[in-house]
Amino acid sequence: MASKSKVSILDYFNIVCEGENGKIESNCKACGTRIQAKRTVTSNFVTHLKRKHQAMYDEFVRKKDVKREAMQMCTGPPSGRVISQSGAGMNKFDYSDPRQSLISEAIAKMIIRDLQPAQIVENEGFRELLQLLEPRYIPVPCHYIQQQLLPAYVTQVQLAAKQALKGAESCSVTLDLWSSVGHNTSVGFLGVTCHFINTDWHIRSALLACLPLPDHSNTQQVLSEFDEISESHGISGKVFRVVADLSPCENRSAFRLPGFNLVRNGEEDEEDGSDEESSAGEAKDAISSKENNKSLDQCLGRSRIDCFARLLAQCVKEGVCGSPQISIPLNKGAHLYNYIIATVAPEKLVQVFGSSTSTNWQRPSSTYKWNAQLKILRQMVESMDFLEDIVDRHDLVLSNLEKAELRELVEVLEPFEEASDMVQGDKHVSISLALPCVLGLRKHLAEVVTHQCSGIVMALSQALDRRLAGILEDPLYVTATTLDPQFKLSWSSDSDWHKQVLLEEVGKHTRPLSPLEHHSEAQPSPSKRCKLFSFIKQRPTTQAKTVEQELSTYLHEEPTDEDPLQYWKRKSIDFPLLSQVAKKVFTVPATTTSVDQIFNMVSKTLRPEQCRLLPKNLDTLIYLKANYRILWS
Repeated sequence: MASKSKVSILDYFNIVCEGENGKIESNCKACGTRIQAKRTVTSNFVTHLKRKHQAMYDEFVRKKDVKREAMQMCTGPPSGRVISQSGAGMNKFDYSDPRQSLISEAIAKMIIRDLQPAQIVENEGFRELLQLLEPRYIPVPCHYIQQQLLPAYVTQVQLAAKQALKGAESCSVTLDLWSSVGHNTSVGFLGVTCHFINTDWHIRSALLACLPLPDHSNTQQVLSEFDEISESHGISGKVFRVVADLSPCENRSAFRLPGFNLVRNGEEDEEDGSDEESSAGEAKDAISSKENNKSLDQCLGRSRIDCFARLLAQCVKEGVCGSPQISIPLNKGAHLYNYIIATVAPEKLVQVFGSSTSTNWQRPSSTYKWNAQLKILRQMVESMDFLEDIVDRHDLVLSNLEKAELRELVEVLEPFEEASDMVQGDKHVSISLALPCVLGLRKHLAEVVTHQCSGIVMALSQALDRRLAGILEDPLYVTATTLDPQFKLSWSSDSDWHKQVLLEEVGKHTRPLSPLEHHSEAQPSPSKRCKLFSFIKQRPTTQAKTVEQELSTYLHEEPTDEDPLQYWKRKSIDFPLLSQVAKKVFTVPATTTSVDQIFNMVSKTLRPEQCRLLPKNLDTLIYLKANYRILWS
């Protein structure tokens, strides 16, 4: 059978039957043409693609050439030599065989996606598994993965990213830090992610670099690295906003509901120890973070903003921690959860946590963030009677008061969870959602009625005013929300003032179109007027609109749920000045980046202070994992 990878020529055909003499009959997947050939001679298949399906043939040749060039650099037998397997009567693949390259690529994918050390390819158990699955495969050495294959992938990503950024008029950048300090070890990385809107009005994100950075407190070094990366990728002068918070990911993203530490068998003691270590250095890191962010403000000025999703998480943290008594029922609920996961068959828990085919609730990596834990807590609260019936430990049963406290906590935090979920993702506009989210959360906290969690509501309100109230008057957020066609100014309590803020912001970031430019944009290129149609009145030349006229016309239209990017793609001719600004402000993300999520995973699974092995080329693996879709979309 053909390999499942896109590189194999046989993947473009459906094999109908295979004879004893090695001949196979197959149908072309594109046109259904029946082709006969020997499995070892694939020229008939290649010829068919070349003659009938040029695009598919070009794709096959391009990927095959990349594999061949990479494999030629691998230390091994000369090309063309076939190695016999001793005692098995079976020939090994040639190094130029596509199937050899496909398996090597699949191994590289596994190493990248799981952040595995490249040394895994030389482990005895791993090689036994390969021998069982495909005896003809020649295992590649570790240094080939590290020194040849992974760098080749890095080069591909860099070229693709630079090519994509050439057409970007402007972009925004996110700076992410991760650090971990353990026993005689210090590890740190800087991630630089670029967000831009392409010529087809689709938002794209790419990790431009992941660099070792042991001293995360050195702001000047961070900015120096950022300038160098911007220069090398051709975005100097294009950066609209820099989303940066120089508190390390290890400390700022580790917030979980107090007491609700969801762990697995054998992990609890380890987690407790790590929590003690992190809390011991929390004050020091907070001081360092404030100094770093102050230095960033001085260097970047108004172009620097904080990540909305992180500020939201900080509000939840301060609000929940403002009521210490809630940690008692949370801790008890966590013990109940850990007990049922360890002792109850998964199929019995489907009615509580959902289908057993999507067991996110069973994976530790999915339960580290507060909003993921809140989802689990809600599911438990809604099925508490069922859970208490299937456990055999009375000490884990919650009292009626504890159940009421958890039920109120879920109700209070539910809109915060909705806001956090809403802005996640890198394929849609998120910055325009921040301001309406803050207004909605304010209204929720003012109206919610509680009996057990009044302290949490008060603490959340104070945290919201302290951390997020500034968004309501920030010109960036006012502009982004107003230019989102689903909102416009429907949220505003002072539309005249906000309209003026928008006009001033548009004036800063637009270049007025000359009459010639506007005429060429509004009118198709003229052709000779046909005498046959001379009776038709010629369309009058439209006059260039001012920003005020564009805004007035835009706001006069009814709001629509159309995707903001597709809306402005469609309206770019009608509102050329407003669309310029929309294409800038919508590059700013309100959410965390893929590399930030990878840093979080590394923090929990590859902690050097717990003597867990960090791959030597971890920065390369993180870079490729964050850009996985560029290589294998």
